[in-house]
Amino acid sequence: MFFMGSFNMIIPELPSFLSNMGGAEYKGLIISLFTLTAAISRPFSGKLVDKIGRKPIMIYGAIITLLASISYVFLVTITGFFILRLIHGMSTGFAPTGRTAFLADMVPLSKRGEAMGILGVSAGLGMAGGPALGAEIAAHFGLDYMFYASSFMAFISIIIVIPMKETLKDPVPFKWNMLKVKISDIYEPKVMSPAIIMILYAYSFGTVLTIIPDYSEFLGVGNKGLFFTTFFMSSLLARIIAGKISDKKGRVIVIKAGLLIFSLGLITIALAESKFMFLGGALLYGLGGGITSPTIFAWTIDRSDEVYRGRGISFMYLAMEIGIGLGALSSGWIYANNDINLPNTFWAALIMIIIAFVYLLIKEKNKLPTPIKIYEKKG
Repeated sequence: MFFMGSFNMIIPELPSFLSNMGGAEYKGLIISLFTLTAAISRPFSGKLVDKIGRKPIMIYGAIITLLASISYVFLVTITGFFILRLIHGMSTGFAPTGRTAFLADMVPLSKRGEAMGILGVSAGLGMAGGPALGAEIAAHFGLDYMFYASSFMAFISIIIVIPMKETLKDPVPFKWNMLKVKISDIYEPKVMSPAIIMILYAYSFGTVLTIIPDYSEFLGVGNKGLFFTTFFMSSLLARIIAGKISDKKGRVIVIKAGLLIFSLGLITIALAESKFMFLGGALLYGLGGGITSPTIFAWTIDRSDEVYRGRGISFMYLAMEIGIGLGALSSGWIYANNDINLPNTFWAALIMIIIAFVYLLIKEKNKLPTPIKIYEKKG
């Protein structure tokens, strides 16, 4: 919760922050550069998680976030801003991989979907509260204090992890040759279908992160973090319920339901002409995302090799970063700082969700993750 809150709380203010520095035309790079280094970091984090342990990777990612957040205070050039965004992106390339593997080690298979939902709720609380809190701090105390608060939240996330017990059996000390990454360390064919769905699904999230601050301003929504708070809060309950259902009914059928609701949210946002309709779209978007996201992660863990769980998870996160990056770049290009193009960015995201749904209909059959009764007999 604290880690996700740390880097999400500054997102609504970054477009105007960059514009004040004279870089308004580069808004699409705010998210895409962040996701670029996050994506590059994934193969390394996946390998290291399976070698040196889950805890060191979580702590390393949080330290990067702490240092990056406070560094925004000292920025004076657009070039420096983008270099810092690249560095900051490394944090999400490491910490979430370690966190997801840590949780997967701890919970029984029969409750995996529910556990991913709970993890999603805690992350969602940070992602929901962060933007709203950041916007309020920026409005009343200035951007510098918002960056200080972001850094402090990252610090708290480190303190929480330190006393936790490592879950990886027989971790080994770090060696520099572990940073040599081969294709086999990156690519996990067993999770290809979940990864494809994640790319198509995450595209819309890149659109939201890039476009919503300007869309909020266009519709007269004063607090730019309000949309983020609405859709994350609406996703919280859905995450736990969807996880439990997917444990009993299978992952694919739950993902299909989530994508349908998600599509309704994108349509509502694209058609929004008022604050009420705009936030209604955020509500539907959050419900669909709350159903879809944790189920995709549970599906990924189901299909991952247990010995190389970190590799499967990092491949999934890599797919997520690719989707977010593509969405951020494409939406920035479609929008082109022209308000009349705002709805078009969400129609493009809707097309990606339709493709994902069709892929599931053609390629994947709904299955339970494993015969639960057999698993329980084995203890």
